[in-house]
Amino acid sequence: MLSAGATTVAGGLALGASGTGALAQAAGVPESWDEEADVVIIGTGFAGLAAAYEVKKAGASVVLLEKMRVPGGNSIICGGLMAAAGMPGQEAEDSADKLYDDMMQAGLHLNHPPLVRIVSERSGDTAQWLIDAFGVEFQGQMHLGGHSVPRSMALAAGSGSGIVVPQLAKLKDMGVEPRTRTLLKNIVRDADGRVQGVVVHEGHDAREPDSGTPKTIRATRAVVLATGGFGNDLAFRQLQDPRLDADYDSTNQPGATAEALREALNIGATPVQPSWIQLGPWASPDERGFGIAPLFVVNATGANALWVHAETGKRFVNELADRKTRADAMIAAGNKTVAFIDQAGLDSIRDKPGVKVEALLERGVLSQFETLEEMAAAHGMPSAALNETVESYNAAVAAGEDPEFGRYIAEDQLPMGDGPYLRGTLGAEDPPHDGRYRHRRQGHCAGHPQRRADPGAVRRRRGDGRRAWCLAPGVLRDHRLPRFRADRRAERRGRGRLSDARQTPPLCPGAP
Repeated sequence: MLSAGATTVAGGLALGASGTGALAQAAGVPESWDEEADVVIIGTGFAGLAAAYEVKKAGASVVLLEKMRVPGGNSIICGGLMAAAGMPGQEAEDSADKLYDDMMQAGLHLNHPPLVRIVSERSGDTAQWLIDAFGVEFQGQMHLGGHSVPRSMALAAGSGSGIVVPQLAKLKDMGVEPRTRTLLKNIVRDADGRVQGVVVHEGHDAREPDSGTPKTIRATRAVVLATGGFGNDLAFRQLQDPRLDADYDSTNQPGATAEALREALNIGATPVQPSWIQLGPWASPDERGFGIAPLFVVNATGANALWVHAETGKRFVNELADRKTRADAMIAAGNKTVAFIDQAGLDSIRDKPGVKVEALLERGVLSQFETLEEMAAAHGMPSAALNETVESYNAAVAAGEDPEFGRYIAEDQLPMGDGPYLRGTLGAEDPPHDGRYRHRRQGHCAGHPQRRADPGAVRRRRGDGRRAWCLAPGVLRDHRLPRFRADRRAERRGRGRLSDARQTPPLCPGAP
């Protein structure tokens, strides 16, 4: 949120805009404004819609802007999983402290502890707020990677639309509707560096960067930037990580570009480690785009799926480790990895939201084998080694402890039983909440996963916890959020400080 003379945090972005150095120049204040509102919100994903709801509920006027033709951004197409500690019906013993510890560990302790504490302590409140305020429907829980216990709630809709659609409906009832095809061009500041409003282009066509009619909107209280990631901004993502060139296809929605972040930089803000780009290990190279494989992989892994090297038949990682650990292990294994599940495991997840087994089989994304020997032969892996892997895993289930990789073993954990077995090729990606890529040169051969990356998604974030943070404006309205003020040295240099509010969360397909 950008506010006159102050730095606060809300929704997708926190920014302190101070100083008037050469690097911090922005659009000048117009003699007259075309429109005025208390709060201007840029972006209509989870964070922007949550902020708009609370602003309107507080009695302030709000303008809600979206550059694309339809609202929702990446939020509406994400996998729809949300980590919440201590919710009613949670079978495993859990607490905010456990979630905090999991997040810090997954983040290599590079997280901002105060923000992690807010997310972990308010995750349950946030989920309940979604239910009470918007009528959001959850359906069951699952155990996602990086979590020490099962705590991730699945949306009944099977995607982030299960939150975004009710949010939009509630806002419409309150008289607030997104103005689509409206692109942020400039953040307007006065001579003292205080944010006064924005310049936008109405009637914008995303295919034409400079299209649309200019309009000025004054924000008397604040401007909230809740614009998401930049997975489809080739130049900007390569600036952060030169490896992510045009050979990588993004599975983000087309509007995941960095205009707002560039403009924040233009007024002197400093992003927090946007080059820390992670890989998420659950896509399939056997389908285009994000596809439907990730929700199968996530659910199957939470049941009793095993991940093995496609050539050796040996496990290579804790299947429930955090996403960075698993993705790094996949790369170390030469990107030749598969996941498989038995009939009992399949029966336990078949009715989970988004798990479309028949469609995956029809598309060839999943393959079915009657025996382990058949599956081993399909990959040229030694069948004896694969059988030994299964026997070792079953022994760990019986003992309640996995000495090889430390995988969490639930009390009711099923051993790997008889076939038929369903096998899918693993690939690396991150949920559509930010950016994902498939490397074209990798092709679609069995055991050779896609590699996808998440520009702007810092490594320490938890995928399914991200939703809790994006939605924080709803439950934190009575909580004083930490302020990110420009330090004195930065102020002397004419630069403020920007922090991506999504950096310490638990949310979108998948795992941390």
